[in-house]
Amino acid sequence: MAISLPLDEFPNLSLEPERLPNHVAIVMDGNGRWAQRRGLSRNEGHRRGKDSVRAVVETAREIGIPNLSLFAFSAENWLRPSTEVNFLMQLFHRYLLTEAKRLMKRDIRVVALGETERLQPALRRALDQVVEMTRENRAMTLGLALSYGGRQDIARAAKRIAAAVAEGTMNVSDVDEATVARMLSTAEIPDPDLLIRTSGELRISNFFLFQIAYTELYFTDTLWPDFREREFLAALAAYQSRERRFGAVLRNGADTRLRAQN
Repeated sequence: MAISLPLDEFPNLSLEPERLPNHVAIVMDGNGRWAQRRGLSRNEGHRRGKDSVRAVVETAREIGIPNLSLFAFSAENWLRPSTEVNFLMQLFHRYLLTEAKRLMKRDIRVVALGETERLQPALRRALDQVVEMTRENRAMTLGLALSYGGRQDIARAAKRIAAAVAEGTMNVSDVDEATVARMLSTAEIPDPDLLIRTSGELRISNFFLFQIAYTELYFTDTLWPDFREREFLAALAAYQSRERRFGAVLRNGADTRLRAQN
């Protein structure tokens, strides 16, 4: 039975509750191009993109998606002009300050992903406070990827494993995929079922490289500031139209219906 969507203006979109993804990850891209096309500054594009964050978080919470991760700032983004980086740090800081009460009211837990020690001190303090404040919330987990890189995450996991082996608390023979997964910054959340990238770019850009082995990919030309409820629901509908496969087949040649081990 299809669920009732949170917004009445989308009567042609319906979703099956039992087939909603357990974890949706989003590469939020296109703020700069959105602004450029309107003769605005890149910073204005980032500012407008914050409204899309609220819309997607609220919609995911309303329809019952347990986990949502947002790629907000990559490890490579530190190479951008300092004025833009500083503006983004301030924008993230304001988001945490203004959304903290809403996150608590909506029972949303926040987890921080990435090298958060590189963030500006005020932002890092605000992030730590929101993570601690929302720790016991259970309706949805919101992963904020700040100063995050997939390769860097894997490298840090490898260092942790090497250190454990050197200390004698882990044997080399014990190291497997599950061991690596536990050492990643995403250890608290399951692998994504659906990865959405906006703005028409057809690449992953160093996001969740280990975690997306069997994730469904969805690319849209919509720029992030224009990606709101309708576009998010359309991505979920596209996900539900697919038959997921996980690499194995039955003896009769039919695809197995394996479920991800989260």
